[in-house]
Amino acid sequence: MFSLNKLSPTITDMIRFDHSHVLVTFHQYTTSQKPKVKKALAETICTALEIHATLEEEIFYPVMRQLEGTDPTMLKAEPEHNDMRRVIAQLRATKPTEAKHDELMHELMRDVMHHVADEETVLLPDAERKLPRERLSELGAEMTRRRLQLVTPQAGRIAANTAVGFSGSTMAMVLGIAGAAFAATKLLPRKPAQA
Repeated sequence: MFSLNKLSPTITDMIRFDHSHVLVTFHQYTTSQKPKVKKALAETICTALEIHATLEEEIFYPVMRQLEGTDPTMLKAEPEHNDMRRVIAQLRATKPTEAKHDELMHELMRDVMHHVADEETVLLPDAERKLPRERLSELGAEMTRRRLQLVTPQAGRIAANTAVGFSGSTMAMVLGIAGAAFAATKLLPRKPAQA
């Protein structure tokens, strides 16, 4: 029987897409922007990182812990998420007109880029070597379902921050990609409710 899970992007491709989205958004942020734009970009980045970290912790990391055991990259992944959450809390508590806001944004950028490099050079290739493509697609479908649960309550705020934070051409690209990803989720089967 044909499984619609095969149509889902793999979990590793989805993680790479999330990384790219956050890095593109980081590159939109400059210290000379209007405070309103800086705050919107920071909020877009923070929300994306929080959702991404939750998805990895709930879906990807448990599978990788079984495969990797005590690999140092795996062991430091969740503590790095916790450090990121600490910086996000400080960033949200800081006004975009304060120099501290820019400092925290740059600290977050550095931390995330280091974390992304570890995942993309160690964890993602290991997952692709050790798990069959069908399993990676199943995990991708699971990640998509969970993402929708996390994003839906925040959709209005996410859209508003995206509209303020991105320039016209970049916003069109981001919304186009987001629209395509949303359309793809409609093709995925719903997980049956457990009794």
